[in-house]
Amino acid sequence: MADRYPFPDLNTLPEDIRARILEVQEKAGFIPNVFLAFARRPAEWRAFFAYHDALMLKEEGSLTKGEREMIVTATSAANQCLYCVVAHGAILRIYEKNPLVADQVAVNHRKADIPPRHKAMLDFAMKVCQRAHEIEDADFEALYPHGFDDEDIWDIAAITAFFGLSNRMASFANMQPNPEFYLMGRVPRDKKTG
Repeated sequence: MADRYPFPDLNTLPEDIRARILEVQEKAGFIPNVFLAFARRPAEWRAFFAYHDALMLKEEGSLTKGEREMIVTATSAANQCLYCVVAHGAILRIYEKNPLVADQVAVNHRKADIPPRHKAMLDFAMKVCQRAHEIEDADFEALYPHGFDDEDIWDIAAITAFFGLSNRMASFANMQPNPEFYLMGRVPRDKKTG
């Protein structure tokens, strides 16, 4: 089943968007569909990726890139977003150098082979995802012994909330994961191609 909204022609996009997409293509070897899907509305594309980058690429705080992707994978599974589970699960496998972690976290993080820090982080993220109105001081207190401070907790919640938006947009538009994502981080890369 194809995406509901046709992707715009890359050559017709504003230069800043086209340059970023080509940069991603150079690095990944393909263009993730989300970059083209949102490009149909340039102002929204810029806002979406500015917030994405502010959350996912920031250097401050104690969350690792792998932990950020773990939050996305687990909460996207709760939101039943095929695109985000597959795409961010691939990135998670690469960051964690673990071909099993994304599937485990997507299905049931409580049974996943991950440390207590990650289980506590995902417990909180899942509560934000499904029952944010029930968050209370005790939820914060449960995270402090695992090395999270209030700014880290903000990051966990913000990543969860942002990808809630992303999950809903990808699902309603029937955005399909690129085939390349399915094998990324599962099998060793060919040494000749990098």
